[in-house]
Amino acid sequence: MEKELLESLLIDYIDGNLREADRAMIEKELAQNQDSAKLYHQLKEVMDLMDQAHELEPSIILKRNFEKSLQDEISSGTKGAGKQIFFNPWVLRVAAAVILVVIGIGIGDQLSKSRQHDQEIAELKKQVEENKRLMIGMLENEQSASQRVMGANAAYDMTHADDEIVNALAKAMEEDPNTNVRLTALEALGKFYKQGHVRNRLIKGLSSQKDPVVQIALIRLLVQMKEKDVVNQLEKITRDDSVIKAVKDEAHSGILKLS
Repeated sequence: MEKELLESLLIDYIDGNLREADRAMIEKELAQNQDSAKLYHQLKEVMDLMDQAHELEPSIILKRNFEKSLQDEISSGTKGAGKQIFFNPWVLRVAAAVILVVIGIGIGDQLSKSRQHDQEIAELKKQVEENKRLMIGMLENEQSASQRVMGANAAYDMTHADDEIVNALAKAMEEDPNTNVRLTALEALGKFYKQGHVRNRLIKGLSSQKDPVVQIALIRLLVQMKEKDVVNQLEKITRDDSVIKAVKDEAHSGILKLS
């Protein structure tokens, strides 16, 4: 069983959300495969920590039910490509928050205390840089889509994104093979859209993005930003025969709202 599929099923198994047949399959896998059992215990430990984390606001973009609106079009265009796994966004957001707690990002509290001494300020800056390196490393983890999603969520929880973070998120949004990673990276970029370099990457992404789920999310975000400069790009999308109907409809709606 592929690791990403197994991780997703194990998370639902721990949460008690699996159907009877899937639960029986997972229990058989755990009984027969030591590596799967080890992964189960690791995920269980992380999710136990998640229960202790603070409750976060639900996502603006990810909470939208894209699968429902695009199911027919996407399935017809990707038949044979394998099942797309969608992680529960609140689980990944809380998991990212837990990671930040574990690695020691308490920037707000630490910053107010560090002002008391120059050495403490220097130490805090060093820690923030280390955490940024960790976050970018997670975003670039080619072996685990769930790690990349948590890296994007960690970026979302930051108060400011410098050029390096923006570039890492934009690359994930534009190139990552996993739709969940693309969506989460887009959501993180959307939080910082008032920064000029972020707006430019979002606008640029509209012309290059081919994932229909992400296209819809990006169009909605740009409309929310009242970015009138994308009207011409939206018109091109409506005339592109390679674009599915759901995306064209969203582009039409965006043109009306921005005009």
